Amino acid sequence: MPASVVVGTQWGDEGKGRLVDLVAKESSLVVRYQGGHNAGHTLVVGGETFALQLIPSGILHDHIGCVIGNGVVVNPSVLLDEIAMLEGKGVDCSRLVVSPQAHLVMPYHPVLDELSEARKGDAALGTTKRGIGPAYADKAARVGLRVEDLLDPDTFRARLAAVLADKNGLLRSWGHTSLDADALATAWLRDLAPRVEPYVGDTVAIVHEALEAGQRVLFEGAQATFLDVDHGTYPFVTSSNPVAAFAGVGAGVGPTAFDQVIGIAKAYVTRVGEGPFVTELFDEIGDQLVERGHEYGTNTGRRRRPGWFDAVMIRQAVRLNGCTEVALTKLDVLDELDSIRVCVAYEIDGARHHQFPHLQSMLRRARPVYEELPGWRQDLSGATELGDLPPAARDYVSFVEQQVGVPVRYVCVGPGREQYVRFAA
Repeated sequence: MPASVVVGTQWGDEGKGRLVDLVAKESSLVVRYQGGHNAGHTLVVGGETFALQLIPSGILHDHIGCVIGNGVVVNPSVLLDEIAMLEGKGVDCSRLVVSPQAHLVMPYHPVLDELSEARKGDAALGTTKRGIGPAYADKAARVGLRVEDLLDPDTFRARLAAVLADKNGLLRSWGHTSLDADALATAWLRDLAPRVEPYVGDTVAIVHEALEAGQRVLFEGAQATFLDVDHGTYPFVTSSNPVAAFAGVGAGVGPTAFDQVIGIAKAYVTRVGEGPFVTELFDEIGDQLVERGHEYGTNTGRRRRPGWFDAVMIRQAVRLNGCTEVALTKLDVLDELDSIRVCVAYEIDGARHHQFPHLQSMLRRARPVYEELPGWRQDLSGATELGDLPPAARDYVSFVEQQVGVPVRYVCVGPGREQYVRFAA
């Protein structure tokens, strides 16, 4: 079955939406399989910028159907606002289908998120405070409400009343006012349910019918490998599994469907929030990467932490995701540098490690071992063919390719839809 996954290989913000938009041309369906509106994809099409949080990036292609899978947590207000934004720009959203099994981000989830972060003090995780973690926690605890509950008023009221009987006690203990279950249910059933219902459908059937017809289906996640709740830099991670293996779980597809996994990596590294970062830069070069790369969160506006490209991370991401290839984004951000560093190993307690540490305590002690390459000091933004890249830029990409162990298929040299070079055949 012809299924592809696009997955971030770092700490997110690699430009997955940009690559989904690029490779979606050959697909009939794009499926979002996890995360919530704590992640954003920014795309520039025809000079117009689209900032998406829940809806798959494929919505910007008229021929592509889009699915929000069961593995996603959905804030219906955010979803409806995003639909309104897209339709206001002439994008047809009737092609969007939402899984009835997707869990809802309820009003008490961001409140609990914010209160929990405040209580942690200096040990705060740096979440977006949008309620994504608490929504996934409720899913695991089997007290979550799902999209399908919005279509069954009696069930929605009963389940919400049961949940709030517990949540209100917690809210009060943390100094917050209680929520009125009846008033909340009435408002959601009146204002949101009728507007969400037209988009709800049998997403599992839709995905399987496309695959069985031999159509290419593209699966996109949010965040990235090292924010994965199992395989990331725990506890400084997200609350779901961005890794490629979860694409099947988050959409209702078996593992035999997938024949392509595209790992997305920036030509440098950034992360938002707290947590270890071996190649982090605190100097003028770091500031330059932030400013040239516009490294501020799509949703939060937070400044991202910058660092040199870390091949140790990507080698691990290639393993964890089964990447068949890599796409390198934002190469143009490095245009003005005289020299560029790539971390090829970690030094831990005097020993050199080429593979990612299996213990967090080791990662905290790791120091980068760099190879230094010459910069190209040339504007790459107009490059469309391999020959348009100066030799030093080609050498940098080839070095990255050799380090990560799989082909670098695409190289992006700007935010625009056509600003890319096909590197490997």
